[in-house]
Amino acid sequence: MSTTYTFSKEDLAEIEKIKAKYPDKKSPVMPVLWLAQDKFGHVNDDVQKLVAETLDLPPAHVFGVATFYTQYYKKEMGKFVIDVCTSFSCQACGAYDILHYIEDQLGIKAGETTADGKFSIQSVECLGACGYAPMLQITNGVYCNHLTKEKVDVILDKLKKDEMPAFERIPFPQHTTAKS
Repeated sequence: MSTTYTFSKEDLAEIEKIKAKYPDKKSPVMPVLWLAQDKFGHVNDDVQKLVAETLDLPPAHVFGVATFYTQYYKKEMGKFVIDVCTSFSCQACGAYDILHYIEDQLGIKAGETTADGKFSIQSVECLGACGYAPMLQITNGVYCNHLTKEKVDVILDKLKKDEMPAFERIPFPQHTTAKS
């Protein structure tokens, strides 16, 4: 067993509930990685080994799942993780300008964390909001769309005060009614 990280009795009971939902032992990997990330703040190599041991799986399988998804943090991250989508649609709409602006505002580069541990920035692939580009996601939660430097300033000011920006409702055209 991993000596650096351990699951509590409560965590293990929750893992058993998760395992009971799946027909085979490989399927619970993702939700157990989420549980581990919620507990430890990341799923570094030692946490991945703990998950593999707990689920009686090869470490390579857990590593493969954890490293495939950017939402699993492979190292310690800041309180707020800012994922800037840099896929083609977002690139075409100025994603790199937004990414570099955030880097300048926080004094760190993508892949780094501020000295106070408050912010980490990542350049990530598609977050599935191509129609609202450029966009970012905050700590696997709130999406912020149609970004401008001014909008980024508002977002960063809120986060600096430990306030999460409000959810933005983006209506789909097919859900709006035409007025005659």
